[in-house]
Amino acid sequence: MTALTSRPRTRRPAGLAPWEERPSPVGQVGKGTLLTIIVVAVLGPLYTIVLTSLSSTATVTRAGGLVLVPDGITFEAYRQIFSDTVVSRAVMVSTGVTVAGTLVSAGVSVLGAYSLSRPGSFLHRPLLFSVLLMFVFIPGIIPVYLMVSGLGLKDSYWSLILPTAVSAFNVVVLRSFFMGIPGEILDSARIDGAGEFRILFRIVLPMSKAVTAVVAMFYAVGYWNAWFNAMLYMDDTRKWPLALILRQYVVDSNPLPAATAGVTGDAPPTLAIKMAIVVIAVIPALIIYPFVQRHFTKGVIVGAVKG
Repeated sequence: MTALTSRPRTRRPAGLAPWEERPSPVGQVGKGTLLTIIVVAVLGPLYTIVLTSLSSTATVTRAGGLVLVPDGITFEAYRQIFSDTVVSRAVMVSTGVTVAGTLVSAGVSVLGAYSLSRPGSFLHRPLLFSVLLMFVFIPGIIPVYLMVSGLGLKDSYWSLILPTAVSAFNVVVLRSFFMGIPGEILDSARIDGAGEFRILFRIVLPMSKAVTAVVAMFYAVGYWNAWFNAMLYMDDTRKWPLALILRQYVVDSNPLPAATAGVTGDAPPTLAIKMAIVVIAVIPALIIYPFVQRHFTKGVIVGAVKG
């Protein structure tokens, strides 16, 4: 007993599970190197884009394209973009469509997932089969276009929302999470006289903040970056979202009125204006993501485990 109790006890490093070993110096250096490479690979292009958008004509010409070393900062590219209402109006359209579309999509997905998570719900099996069928059969462009035109939604902002309002994948993820909530909690609420809507909004959703935030972010990013529906259904260029403006100018090299009309003096180079539009399109995601980042990892892991 004396020999056993006299052995020195080594303390396990904080954050390690009982089955994990202490990381070796080589492993720590390898992890740090890999993380550094990933950070540089992610932030490097963003740094180049932002720096090019803030560079003058002489700097871009001297660099022969994208600027890697700063040589003076100018906001002329942004001033030229917002001197006309094309980009500013597109930003407002994208913001409105993203907010409205996210609310509609998240609301419909939550309601559908909750109803499908209750085995005794109305038409449970046929509706669940229809949702799962969407993973295999995807409607083509022509039928959807004819339906949107037949409903009179062309040149309407609803044509940017309704055709892609619900994702079967998101519904299945939410349903899997809702099914993991203990039924005793819901039964006790029913005994107290709570209805299904009250159970959903007062019990289920507060317990599902993480997965709901992740699904809402997926929808928001999808609406913000969507351009194909606008190209199909929007004949009025004043209703184009920012993503389509970005594609028309950056990819197809179609000039913007703000980039060509009334430009005098040392005008910003075309490349700087293109990069400025890219920065404007990326900024909302960079602003919103830190607020949902703590829910993102938890929601994805918990949703996968529950499923």
